[in-house]
Amino acid sequence: MQADKSEQLVLEHLEDGVLTLTLNRPERLNALNPPLMRALTDAVKAAAVNHQARVVVLTGAGKAFCAGGDIGGKPEKKNLTPEEEAAAAERAARRPPDNVASRIDWLRGNMEAAQVLYEMGKPTIAMIRGATVSVGMALAAACDFRVVSERASFTTAFIKVGLTGDYGASWFLTRLLGNARARELMLLSDTVDARRADALGMVSRLVPDEELENATLDLARRLAAGPPVAYRFMKKNLAAAAEASLADLLDLEARHMVLAAQTADHREAVKAFAEKRPPVFTGS
Repeated sequence: MQADKSEQLVLEHLEDGVLTLTLNRPERLNALNPPLMRALTDAVKAAAVNHQARVVVLTGAGKAFCAGGDIGGKPEKKNLTPEEEAAAAERAARRPPDNVASRIDWLRGNMEAAQVLYEMGKPTIAMIRGATVSVGMALAAACDFRVVSERASFTTAFIKVGLTGDYGASWFLTRLLGNARARELMLLSDTVDARRADALGMVSRLVPDEELENATLDLARRLAAGPPVAYRFMKKNLAAAAEASLADLLDLEARHMVLAAQTADHREAVKAFAEKRPPVFTGS
């Protein structure tokens, strides 16, 4: 039996090539607890290889994008049924020993969600309203685009709870904003409103709150109509540009340019240009 949507930690909706992943803990402002971390990692990995999904949108249910890690946790449920006790015992038996090494491995495994978002060979969009905190900022920065409600706010927050940052926050923010701005946001942990975030360069589209969904969908559909193979190669070029030498990047661009020229999508684009009509890309 499929779980009720209210119980699903990541909601998935696929329409017109646009796959929307919604963090679904609105009562906790979509803060990540261990089950949601696992569900998000699984959902993002599945999205990356879902050929029907040509664009991936990440958002949060309710009034926040993601309020970071749920450091408050959730009280353990008491008065478990025999079935619940058996399931809890089975989960405990599967867990590795609780030590520093196992905790590092567990966290690193879940942090793959940010890396997959950044590296997947299709456009990604963060649709943001309300609080976007710590891990939320990292996930948003990992996406190619950030469509932001004027009611959104951002803070790294790690330092406020004596933590150092995860999910690639330091890496993504440094590349998105530059070293100085990233250090300011990470070390001071000030709250930044949507307009200030736009001025800093964090925002791709800043829109009134009531227009957030439509603006995101318009962008997503525009991207979904594009050539999937070319997007994949282009994202590899852009990722390499942050680290590669000019000579290495020129080599990569030449290889990807020639490979893209062999695709049916390129031939369709040339034909559509001659026929004065929009191309219809199929990803082949």
